[in-house]
Amino acid sequence: MRSIKLFSKSVFSSSLLIISHLAMAQDAHHLMSEQTAMPTHLTNQSVPEHSTHALAQAQPAMDSQQIHDHRKEHGGQLYSITIVDNKWLSDENGNGTVKSKLETRIGSDEHKIVIQAHMDKHQAEYAQYDAKVLYSRMISDFWDIQAGLGYGSEKVKLDHQSTDIEETLSGVVGLHGLTPYFFETDAYLYLGQDDFVSLSLETERDVLLTQKLILKPYLQMHMLFNDASKYAQKTGLSQAMLGLETRYEISKKIMPYIDIAYEYSKGNEATPWQDAVTSDKGWLYGAGVRFIF
Repeated sequence: MRSIKLFSKSVFSSSLLIISHLAMAQDAHHLMSEQTAMPTHLTNQSVPEHSTHALAQAQPAMDSQQIHDHRKEHGGQLYSITIVDNKWLSDENGNGTVKSKLETRIGSDEHKIVIQAHMDKHQAEYAQYDAKVLYSRMISDFWDIQAGLGYGSEKVKLDHQSTDIEETLSGVVGLHGLTPYFFETDAYLYLGQDDFVSLSLETERDVLLTQKLILKPYLQMHMLFNDASKYAQKTGLSQAMLGLETRYEISKKIMPYIDIAYEYSKGNEATPWQDAVTSDKGWLYGAGVRFIF
């Protein structure tokens, strides 16, 4: 009888031990399953639609802002500059000449609108006016191609009692930029009414003596290829000026200067409306002031 009781206790203890081991194994299995399933659950968790849409809109906006800032850093912004230049010159005979120039540039480094106006008034003669409106497009690091319209007006003295006004309208195409050795150059071809064809060339270079005292040699040429108007000039090299300007920059906006130049003018040809005019040449001396806004 005692043996049966001991055997029963042994069986009961063994059963409890096996059950406890099975329970511990099952708990460990569930714990491992939860740990393994957790990354999968988080990975497969869906993002709300409004968050995805916001991210999609934010990314192009950020890219756009970055492009805009990048363009500003490299000359993409708009700017404007206006130059007003007034010069008073006197020839060897004491006759005076007033030359005025206005130039405005509006736009970016790549695209600009250029407006130029000139006035020349020789003593005892009528003033001459010309203006250009040009579109300027950058074609390389140092050159712009320009195209637009030009207008000229001149009052012509026919005799002691009568005068006439000659007006011209022409198409203009040309180049603006820097030639080798940093000569700033403007070259324009004019095609207008009355079979008018001409070419103008201007080039100049700044030579710094100090940060404020600057020498500027310059050359201006005007060549006439054809003109069938009533008050035509002679064809060929109709006008040229070679000069040296010495300016002192009080600031980057106010620049007085003195100027010495040699000028050549070929004169007008004989037509039914005017007599022939001989060529003229000589030295010019004077001073001027330039404003930049």
